[in-house]
Amino acid sequence: MGGSELSRFLQPHLQTITDTIQMMSEAAPVGLERTEWPEVVTLGDVVSRQATVAGMVWSGELPGVEALKENISAYFNVLQGFLLACHGSTVGAGPTLHKYITTSARGVVDSSFSLFKLAVSAYESGNLDRKTIIPPVTGTVWEACLALKKVPTTNCIAIGRAMTEICVCLKDVLREMKELPTGDSTAEKSSSGEADMILSDKDESSSDVEVDDDFTEEEIAIAKLIITVTSDSLAAVKETIRFITSLLKSSGNKRGANEDKVESMENLLSCCNDIADQVNELGACVYTQDPSEMKSAIKRLYNGINGMCKEIGDLGGSPENTFAAFGGFEKSLGALEEEIAKDVVNETKNLTISQS
Repeated sequence: MGGSELSRFLQPHLQTITDTIQMMSEAAPVGLERTEWPEVVTLGDVVSRQATVAGMVWSGELPGVEALKENISAYFNVLQGFLLACHGSTVGAGPTLHKYITTSARGVVDSSFSLFKLAVSAYESGNLDRKTIIPPVTGTVWEACLALKKVPTTNCIAIGRAMTEICVCLKDVLREMKELPTGDSTAEKSSSGEADMILSDKDESSSDVEVDDDFTEEEIAIAKLIITVTSDSLAAVKETIRFITSLLKSSGNKRGANEDKVESMENLLSCCNDIADQVNELGACVYTQDPSEMKSAIKRLYNGINGMCKEIGDLGGSPENTFAAFGGFEKSLGALEEEIAKDVVNETKNLTISQS
C-alpha cells in the first residue's frame, strides 16, 4: 500500500520538473537579472549531496512512508531551485551557450528521475537488491552535477568549444578516409603543404589498407582528392578556432566582452557545421562517385568558405593564417572539381566510342 502511495506522491514532483525543463527550451528574457554560473555549480553540489542522502535512505533500512515522502519533497525542491538558477543563467545566452546549459541541466534531471523511479519501484516490489542497484544510479547524479563545472560560461567560449567538437568530427572522418581502398596509406598532403597528423597514427600500419579491385584509377584519384579536401577543411576550422581564441584573449576572457559580436560568431559556427556536413557528403560520394552529388557538395563548401570570410570580416578580423587556410581549402576544392570534370569528359568519350 505504501509503495503505490509513494508512486502517486512522486508523480507530481516529476511533472513539475518536466514543466520547468520545457520552460527552459527558450533563453530567459534579457531584462531579467542573470544568475552567474558559479552559483549554478554551487546548487549542483547541493543536488549532489541530496542524491547521496537519498541513496543512503532508499538503499538502507527503510524508514516509514512519511519519512520517504519528506525525502522526495526535499530532493525535488532542491532540484527545482537548481533548474530555476540554470534558467536564470541563460539571460543573454546565444543559441550555442543556451544549448550547453540546458543539456547539462537535463543531465542532472534525467539522472535524478532515474534514481527516484528506481528507488520507488524497488520499494514497491520489495526488491532486496536495492542495496546494490541504487548506489550506482546515485553515482550518475554525482557525475551529472560534476559535469556542470565544465559548462562554458560565455557565448564566445561556448562557440569555440562547439567548433572544437566539429574538429573532432572532421578528424574522425579523416581517420575513416585512411581506411578507404585507395591503395595508398600515406598521409595526404593538404593544399597548404602540411600533412595531417591524423593520417599517420602509429597504430595504423600500411598493411591495414587493402586495394579494392572494383575501384578504377580515376575513382581512386577522386578519393585521394576528397581526402585532401577533408584535411584542408580541418585546417580551415582549426584556424577559425585560433581566431576565436584570439578574440577571447584580447578581451581578457571576461563575460560581456565581445557579446555584441555573438550573432556573427554564431553565423561562423553555422558555416563550420555546414562545411562538416558537406565533407561528410563528399566522403559518402567516394563510393557512389556521383558527379552531381559531388558538385553540389563542392558548391556548398565554397559557399561555406565565403560565409566564413564574411563573418570574420564582420568581426573586425583579417587573420593572415586563417585566410591562407581558406585559400588552401578552395584550391583543393578546385582540384577536385577539375578531376570530376575530366572524368565526366572521359566517360562521355568512352560512351561515344562504344556506341559507334
